[in-house]
Amino acid sequence: MFRSNVLKKNVFQQAIRSNATCGAIPKVPMYIDGKFVESKTNDWIDVHNPATNEVISRVPKCTLDEMEHAVESSKVAFKSWSKTSVMRRQQIMFRYQEIIKANIKKLAENITKEQGKTLIDAEGDVTRGLQVVENCCNFTSSIMGESLPLVATDMDIHSYREPLGVTAGIAPFNFPAMIPLWMFPVSISCGNTFVIKPSERVPGNCMMLVEMLSEAGCPPGVVNIIHGSVDTVNFICDAPAIKAISFVGANTAGEHIFSRGSKNGKRVQSNMGAKNHGIIMPDANKTSMLNSLVGAAFGAAGQRCMALSTAVFVGEAKNWLPELKSRAENLNVNAGHLPNTDVGPVISPEAKQKIINLIQSGIDEGAKIILDGRNISVPGYENGNFVGPTILTDVKPHMRCYKEEIFGPVLVCLTADTLDEAIDIINSNPYGNGTAIFTTNGATARKFTHEVQCGNVGINVPIPVPLPMFSFTGTRASFLGQNHFYGKQGYHFFTELKTVTQLWKESDATDTKAAVSMPVMR
Repeated sequence: MFRSNVLKKNVFQQAIRSNATCGAIPKVPMYIDGKFVESKTNDWIDVHNPATNEVISRVPKCTLDEMEHAVESSKVAFKSWSKTSVMRRQQIMFRYQEIIKANIKKLAENITKEQGKTLIDAEGDVTRGLQVVENCCNFTSSIMGESLPLVATDMDIHSYREPLGVTAGIAPFNFPAMIPLWMFPVSISCGNTFVIKPSERVPGNCMMLVEMLSEAGCPPGVVNIIHGSVDTVNFICDAPAIKAISFVGANTAGEHIFSRGSKNGKRVQSNMGAKNHGIIMPDANKTSMLNSLVGAAFGAAGQRCMALSTAVFVGEAKNWLPELKSRAENLNVNAGHLPNTDVGPVISPEAKQKIINLIQSGIDEGAKIILDGRNISVPGYENGNFVGPTILTDVKPHMRCYKEEIFGPVLVCLTADTLDEAIDIINSNPYGNGTAIFTTNGATARKFTHEVQCGNVGINVPIPVPLPMFSFTGTRASFLGQNHFYGKQGYHFFTELKTVTQLWKESDATDTKAAVSMPVMR
């Protein structure tokens, strides 16, 4: 049986150290043809530690030649990888999940350094991605075709799924491990090759994960990594060899990628923004609800596309707001690598300023601020991008703080007299990523489930991200495309269904006269 230790080669870390000579800031390499390659570009992007804002590395804006080289590498690798047996691909996934599992803490440390989230939350980031890889070990049952013998005299039909070719992914900053692992393991299990652009703010985890994939036995060229920003995104949308694109991020980018990629004949799955509502019913289990709401609103500094950023208190449930404030103000805001930290920094000074502006817009439009985290100062990390837990009440649907995704540790609170009114608030919002209801009444939960217009619904579950045997099913303005991420829909996205109709006449070669009439199946 395969036994994995902590990553043996660690070539990525060695490459980072080797190019950081004489006090220079290390340069993040590309990964092409199974090798870490330094870019020849003259244009670099600084990567900052969000807790200190110090520059910790630099990411290249890859040149056109470099990006074309990565795609060509994937094209060449596809010829042999697509013909690699299902058993062989499955065995690589088995080894890969063991290597990731042995390196969770190392991956989490990199996430905390580049992205800012707490170490325990970073481990959760890796673990949720690992679960998708574990499900890929069973991909064989998800890509099976169908067959029906004797559909007509001497005729059989069977269908099977084929890989598309070169595929690509564009990943966000908020989940440096989980989102890439939603993408390339599913694609390559199906026999495709993959070119991925990690977020230029958090490149390290993707580099480490692809190195681990190589150690698991994945051949060179099956997964390549390029870096950059807008030009790199547009290259992926335009490159003729790329057949499908996976994207997770904001609506502006997601709509652009879906439109441009689709116009070029590519499949696109685009998970975008959200405004996730939690409905608080008066009969909810108060203690459990308050703890769940605080964790879902302020965990990861609110930088989750499934963060429960909006609460709708129905009837007398609004009386629990003081207790909600009490729990939230006791959260410890600090650098993510320090013990007992509950809320780390947001990703950048620009993100912090946007959050502060949206909080102020709510106040200007008549909302009340019962917990204000805008002026928080963290001793020893005064230059960090910290925003403390913030609660706005008396929020109305016309307010900017409600209409826009804040993507920070801010909970906006609305009230409703009835469940029907609360459901109408959600259904009137354009987003449809996720929602939750807190209640002890089964009939209430059933009514909510059937009437609310969101793709992922939680009943007393604040962040209802489906486990990987299902699919992530955001809807409306939160998703563009036909097939969702991971699960059976993920496998369908990365494959093409081929149907073969075959006729083997029992009389075999005894017929000598051609039939010119229209064939009729009997």
